[in-house]
Amino acid sequence: MMAASEGPLSGVKVLDLSRILAGPTCTQLLGDLGASVLKIENPATGGDDTRAWGPPFAKDESGADRDLSAYFMSSNRNKRSVAVDITTAQGQAVIRRLAGHADILIENFKAGGLAKYGLDYDSLKDECPGLVYCSISGYGQTGPNRDKPGYDLMAQGFGGIMSLTGEPDGRPLKVGVGIADVMCGMYATVGILAALRHRDQTGQGQYVELALVDAQIAWMINEGVNYLTSGQLPQRRGNAHPNIVPYDSFATADGHVVIAVGNDTQFRRFCAALGLEGLADDPRFATNPARLANREALLPDIQAALAARSTEEVVAALEAAKVPVGPVQTIDQVFASDQVAARDMQIDMPREGTEPLRLIGNPLKFSQTPVSYRLRPPHFGADTETVLSADDPFAE
Repeated sequence: MMAASEGPLSGVKVLDLSRILAGPTCTQLLGDLGASVLKIENPATGGDDTRAWGPPFAKDESGADRDLSAYFMSSNRNKRSVAVDITTAQGQAVIRRLAGHADILIENFKAGGLAKYGLDYDSLKDECPGLVYCSISGYGQTGPNRDKPGYDLMAQGFGGIMSLTGEPDGRPLKVGVGIADVMCGMYATVGILAALRHRDQTGQGQYVELALVDAQIAWMINEGVNYLTSGQLPQRRGNAHPNIVPYDSFATADGHVVIAVGNDTQFRRFCAALGLEGLADDPRFATNPARLANREALLPDIQAALAARSTEEVVAALEAAKVPVGPVQTIDQVFASDQVAARDMQIDMPREGTEPLRLIGNPLKFSQTPVSYRLRPPHFGADTETVLSADDPFAE
């Protein structure tokens, strides 16, 4: 365990009844910012489902697999694990006592799922008037789909992003990570912090409610508004951009690069760097609307010029021309890069007698109240006795 937090949320107490990814992403972020987080886990199931979502798993001192899958560790640092069976009267009393100490409660049960245990917002708001209570569900607490289960894959399918992801002649594809869950966790964090500011100003807590599908629809961003504006369905374009050309990934002689030509001046420099000056003078390609209209006529010459050069040559030439460009890296290349090292985007959390846990760093940088990595992802129920016997259960 590292030093106590002095982060921007130091002193804030979070009761985390969530599992899988959306809720844990939110509470890990709050924990990185200094909040004290108690993760409540079900003893009947061995805790958060993702503990078993492996391999890979971390190894304990004996080298045996335990309950720390890489998936679980990705969103559960800076928390302590408390085993509580909320289906029992004793467990419900424990949660109510902890809620009385908490500033924030977050849960992702099915819509209305905690009401039967007396742990929903309406059951707690009178005895915990300053509590910010956040509920995450697949489709939300209202609407015709409220009772359907929600997973990231379902949200990506229902919310439209899969219809845009993949090659034009391929099948719909999900994004390679659980992005609907992660973005929902980000929206939850924003909502919680806004409600916490209101609470600190007025003393009044409130209910924050959001759905995976709603969050997924919200981050359709330009493609969603493209449809609402034009009435035309966006199409799958692989890595190409619906509104900018060239903006895509391209094969080189030894790999791939991504190129983002954002305006006509950049396009002229781009063409000059590749020896394709004639394209910039061609009225079919001189402006971005023209390039959009003539995308298929433009791309073969660009593809041929790039395929004749190495990735290193392309990146060097376009960077010199001040055209946005970069290599398409594999994950090992990412974490081996000097940029990752300079930005502290890989962290090692030490453990006695065995190798440290290697995790992804938090991207937020603060000049006065930096993020902190105080607690390793916990083993299931590791902190139950300590937390439940303490006068201040949230004290780290």
